Amino acid sequence: MSGKGRGLGVSAAVVGLLGVVLVLGSIVYARTSYGSSTGSSQSMLPTYKPGDRIFFDKVDGGEVRRGDVVVFSAPDHYGSSANVMQRVIGVGGDEVVCCTGSGTDARITVNGKPLSEPYVARGDVDGVHKTYDVKVPKGRLFLLGDNRANAMDSRFFASDHDGTVAESAVQGRVTDDRTAAVVIVSAAIGGVVLTLVGIGLGIAGFVVRRRKAAPVAPWPVQQG
Repeated sequence: MSGKGRGLGVSAAVVGLLGVVLVLGSIVYARTSYGSSTGSSQSMLPTYKPGDRIFFDKVDGGEVRRGDVVVFSAPDHYGSSANVMQRVIGVGGDEVVCCTGSGTDARITVNGKPLSEPYVARGDVDGVHKTYDVKVPKGRLFLLGDNRANAMDSRFFASDHDGTVAESAVQGRVTDDRTAAVVIVSAAIGGVVLTLVGIGLGIAGFVVRRRKAAPVAPWPVQQG
């Protein structure tokens, strides 16, 4: 094999392999670290509307905090394993009480402190005028929709651990940060480009080797 052909072959292998690794790595990382869903109800208005594309980090339920919006599955509450999206109001050990004040001045308290909730629909943190005083068990979460007047949430399942949901039911934490998605897509595109470049180098190396290997015609001999 000629030096040039050999160099092209090595370059093709290195570049092509790097491209394949980038593509496969991007796919695996995306599937294991992130998920997506589509909003299907009005329970999280005005924050998320029906039809909105939702992206979430696949985190353990023990990692979420008050105020996070989570995607979870609770077939015992909703009759199916479909994902549900709600906001974390209380975590294990919290006492959640509704409500102090009335109307738009009403406030949920967590551990005795009024909770500021600028995200709720129409400023109505109460919604259905349903009082509750819940001590959230360890390893569980108290969850509410942002549209309190139209959300089937922890308020309506008092007979099951005061409506709380197990941390293990959490599928992920909703994120509006698209930076990671852009990086993953860019890496995948870069991998595809490198793979194509590797293929091109491989073809070029093959052509060079064929040319070097072609027999050379002898000098013609003039007949006397």
